[in-house]
Amino acid sequence: MTINEIQDELIEDFAFYEDWMEKYEYIIQLGKELPLIEEAYKQDEYIIKGCQSKVWLKPDMQAGKIEFTADSDAVITKGLVSLMVKVLSGHTPKEIADADLYFIDQIGLKEHLSPTRANGLLSMVKQMKLYAIALQMK
Repeated sequence: MTINEIQDELIEDFAFYEDWMEKYEYIIQLGKELPLIEEAYKQDEYIIKGCQSKVWLKPDMQAGKIEFTADSDAVITKGLVSLMVKVLSGHTPKEIADADLYFIDQIGLKEHLSPTRANGLLSMVKQMKLYAIALQMK
């Protein structure tokens, strides 16, 4: 699936839920399903700066595509990073660096997150794109 196809699928999934409490529950559920980052990578080197909670993100290049693993010490934040991993993992560095992540606006995340969580989400996006650019250069 392309990044846009995954985003479109997520937009459909979120449209199924009527209110934001249900959408938050879905985000939390996604976080519970996130494949965890190995404990060895829960170091400062992998922490996303700009997040109020601790969020660890590790990229791995496999067969020309980046696979991300992540974790967080907060349930909503873990769900948010799992959304980003779901959308961007398994794609080339160029696809990730060039991605227009329109699903964030379309599902209403920006309006329904606290300012600190919204900043954290933007930091996740920025860090994933920076990893992609760095791995593209190798």
